[in-house]
This record gives sequence, structure tokens and C-alpha cells, in this order.
Amino acid sequence: MPKKEQSLKGVFVNGILNENPTFRLVLGTCPTIAVTTAAINGVGMGLAATFVLIGSNVVISLLRKFIPDKVRIPCFIVVICTFVTMIQMLMQAFLPSLYESLGIFIPLIVVNCIILARAEAFASKNGVIASAVDGAGMGLGFTLALTLLGAIRELVGNGTLFDMQILPAGYQPMLLFVLAPGGFIVFGLVLGIVNAITDKIARNRASKEAML
Repeated sequence: MPKKEQSLKGVFVNGILNENPTFRLVLGTCPTIAVTTAAINGVGMGLAATFVLIGSNVVISLLRKFIPDKVRIPCFIVVICTFVTMIQMLMQAFLPSLYESLGIFIPLIVVNCIILARAEAFASKNGVIASAVDGAGMGLGFTLALTLLGAIRELVGNGTLFDMQILPAGYQPMLLFVLAPGGFIVFGLVLGIVNAITDKIARNRASKEAML
């Protein structure tokens, strides 16, 4: 496999595992807690952020040599705002129920620290293809994290998954889990589990490398 392809694969996987924006970098916690009351909300928010991540990363990478260093952050925000406006209008036109469910958190993608962090840390320093792959990996990692949290909260809090009844009719929903305190509880537990697993994998990998 060519070195370049391996590098792009590493950039993509990095956003899903090693630097997952939700579970490893702990970025975007506010929308994570707010919108994950249902699995479908997690999917919608994650895909919207992915669209903005890929689009803004590509444009910022293309313009990185032309943007003056002193005004780079305002320029990044203008680019991000353009893509947020696009996805907001598309969702409002074609997915009005999901748009209403996500509410203010769609326009607030403009100031989502994940988007701005990737623009500053990666897109402004790398080529177009690598930046697009980074946006896709980070976006997919964010989407998977939101969907997992939303699925747990919806299943325990309502007994449903993607609005389909999963648990028996006699199940007593634990409504705490669809409220903000439940969001923090689920987020903390999943965060701890994910970090324990990834740390164990990293230790095992280091041990194998030391034995070679």
C-alpha cells in the first residue's frame, strides 16, 4: 500500500478512534448533551456537522496560503458560517421535523469548537485531500458518538430506538435519561468505558512493540 494512502487512512481513522472529538478530545459537549435525547437527533446533528467539517476544511485548505495570519480566525468563521447556512437551509427545506428538533444547535455549529479546531489545527496546514479526509473522519467520529449516546438515552428513557418500540409494553421509561442530568450520566459512563478500552488497546500495542 502506498505511503500516501496509508497516511490518509491514518488521518481518517484518527478522527474516529484516537482523536474522537467527543470521547477523546471532549469537544462539543454542549450540543452533545442537548441533542442526544434521541438516536435520530444524534444522526442528524452529526451528519450536519460532518457536511460543515468537510466543506470548511476543503475551502480553508485551498485558501490557506492567501489568508493573512492576523485575520485567519475571522476568515475561518466566515467560511464555516457559509456552510452552516447551506445545511440549515437544506434541512429546513427537506427535513423540517429534524430541523425543528435540533433547533438552535444547527446555527450554533458556526461556533462549534470541533469545526474551528480542525480548521486551525489541520486544514490551515495541510492539502485539500488530506483536509477533506480529516473532516470526514472527525465528522464520522462525532456522528457515531452522538448516535450512540442518543440511542442509549432514548432506549432507557423511552423504550424506543429511532422511534420504534424496542422494550416490552410493560417497561417503565426512566425519563431522567432524556433530561439534561441523564445526558451527563450517560456521557460520563460511556466516556469512561471508551477511554478504558482505548487505553488498554494502547498499552497492549506498546507491549507488543517493546517485545519486537
